[in-house]
Amino acid sequence: MPVLQDPLVIVTDLDGSLLDHHTYSWQPARQWLLRLKQHRIPLVICSSKTAAEIVPLQQELGFEGSPFISENGAVVRLGDVQTEQSCQFASQDYSAICHTLLRLRQREGFKFTGFADVSEKEIAEWTGLTPALAARAKMREASESLIWRDTRQRFDLFRRQLDEVQLALVQGGRFWHVMSKGSGKGAALRWLLARYPSPDAPSRPITLGLGDGPNDAPMLDSVDYAVVIRGYSKNPLLLERADKQHVYHSAAFGPEGWVEGLDHFITPS
Repeated sequence: MPVLQDPLVIVTDLDGSLLDHHTYSWQPARQWLLRLKQHRIPLVICSSKTAAEIVPLQQELGFEGSPFISENGAVVRLGDVQTEQSCQFASQDYSAICHTLLRLRQREGFKFTGFADVSEKEIAEWTGLTPALAARAKMREASESLIWRDTRQRFDLFRRQLDEVQLALVQGGRFWHVMSKGSGKGAALRWLLARYPSPDAPSRPITLGLGDGPNDAPMLDSVDYAVVIRGYSKNPLLLERADKQHVYHSAAFGPEGWVEGLDHFITPS
């Protein structure tokens, strides 16, 4: 098991993991966050949230300037977003994705509602976010979040037609996310770790990941130690990795489960 003095990197989902699914509070994890900061252990956020949402949250948590992955892996940022290298990992930007979705809806009559279709007020009603945070959730760079309102059969057709134009569907805790094929959380994390802390670093840090939803599976398959936090998704979070001894399933939800996972894997010294 790793110890706090090891070269660790913590990779975490937000909604339903570090943040409570209903209240978005991270306070139950406060002591662990302070411990990580005290030992200079990086906290890499890997979330469906936008960069506009993540940057102020990093400041609130005390990890400003850290690398992060946003929009389910469609966007990767290394270091301080104002001064360091920034990378849009996905091949198609938000405008192109929205144009494709509009064309498919007009041609096939698919019934869905995306963030581009509604106001900040409606997103706030869907999510429980404040209007200000909902406005940040609309500041998308390379993925669209939507609610599917059609049949299962039509959904399968929708997925196939997205595949034909190099787009993929990823299921999150509340929404389906449309993004470029090959740009999920796992691929984005592997890209980031190959460059962090630097490409010529003598050794790779020990990675511990935490997540609660099906979209977190590729990320949790890409870390050394994985914490599957008890979640609310109707679909289970299924991992492909064979080293079950490096996987922990929490009994608690949200930040309480997050703390439980770190307590399980990391010893004080």
